[in-house]
Amino acid sequence: MEKTKLGVSVGLLGAFIYAAVYFGGYVAGALAVGYVLLFESNEWLKKAAVKALAIAVVFSMVTLVLSLIPDALSVINDVLGLFNGYLSISFIGSILTAMKALVALVKEVLFAILVYKALNQGTVTVPVVDDLINKHM
Repeated sequence: MEKTKLGVSVGLLGAFIYAAVYFGGYVAGALAVGYVLLFESNEWLKKAAVKALAIAVVFSMVTLVLSLIPDALSVINDVLGLFNGYLSISFIGSILTAMKALVALVKEVLFAILVYKALNQGTVTVPVVDDLINKHM
């Protein structure tokens, strides 16, 4: 089993990076990814580190877009109010809340699977993220 410069296995460090990105957020993830990109030579580990941060960014962007929709609908409702119009957005808000909860659940499950798979230097294919990583690394 290949070891890193820290003395732990490559798979264990990969699992740690996925967990650090999920639990620690962007700062912990960026520090861990930066270390791997600068000091480690294993290609799987480098791709796994970048993938962890990229997946977190994708989920953040999806959540951001879902959070912006009620604000946009509120603006539309305010404009309609100027002309004595009304747009019922409570139902849409409920749907978006459910969608955000679903996105959070998918994120939790995906990161749990990635941590588990990383212990054996495996991965789960995330099509858009994997394509970008393979293209740019």
